[in-house]
Amino acid sequence: MELRQLNTFRMVASTLNFTRAAEALNYVPSNVTMQMKALEDELGVRLFDRLGKQLVLTNAGKRFLSHIQDVLDKLDEAHSVVHDHENLSGTLTISANEVICAYRLPAVFQQFRSQHPGVRLIFRSVPNQELKQTLFEGTADVVYMLDEPIRSTALTVETLREETFRLFAAPDHPLAKQAVLKLEDFHGQVFLTNEKGCPYRTMFDRSFEKEGMDSITYLEFQSAEAIKQCAISGIGIAFLPEIVTEAEVERGELVPLAWQIPDLRVYTQMLWHKDKWLSPIVLSFIEAAREVLAVQNEKDLLENVQRN
Repeated sequence: MELRQLNTFRMVASTLNFTRAAEALNYVPSNVTMQMKALEDELGVRLFDRLGKQLVLTNAGKRFLSHIQDVLDKLDEAHSVVHDHENLSGTLTISANEVICAYRLPAVFQQFRSQHPGVRLIFRSVPNQELKQTLFEGTADVVYMLDEPIRSTALTVETLREETFRLFAAPDHPLAKQAVLKLEDFHGQVFLTNEKGCPYRTMFDRSFEKEGMDSITYLEFQSAEAIKQCAISGIGIAFLPEIVTEAEVERGELVPLAWQIPDLRVYTQMLWHKDKWLSPIVLSFIEAAREVLAVQNEKDLLENVQRN
């Protein structure tokens, strides 16, 4: 068993794609395939299942990854102490859901890349409810979640900012022009939301149940963009974070409804495993996220003051 095979296995487990792993390691894809076959033959188990074009870790692969992760982290740590931290190189894997990826992380990626162009960034979009597991499996270094305040004994959680969720509709929607809305105004309306299991969908359901409205018509989507476009088309009322709809509201394609959703506290949070060694690369990315989102917070606060 060679060290390069273990590094290659970790990269394939992170990207779940032989081609992307090869690019990250500067190998040809056939080299990666041969290394993984040799490793599986030596271990006598299948580490990956090939489900059509989709690559997934087997249970044996997940167990193997959890054991070699500590070994490789120690080697990374030893490597880092003899190199200049100002000229970082290596690979960093980040996971987040669609909203944070599209509206919060691009500026973080840009700042980090400008500071450390030698680091290869790998991003995986993962449903919110699966993000923590990527840390336990070792397939992500840092994850970003939209959720209620997260408490964990195994994960370090840092809250970066609160996110405001509203109800949005097309300008010609019957409820769009009403300055005051009552609960009964929503009876018979169609709500466009994320699928069940999404944390903020759970909070949305809970809020309306507390108000005494437990019979709601939903259209469920996996994508915030799909929710937004259907609301613009007049299909229903969208439940979305304000950050997702800023451009459409400014253009007059959507309007926020005069309804404050009670007891809805959602935050962008940054997580990493407490037992994971934080390399200079990881620490630098964490600091970049803190700085960029702090600037975004200040900008939003200033805009709110100017509007009011």
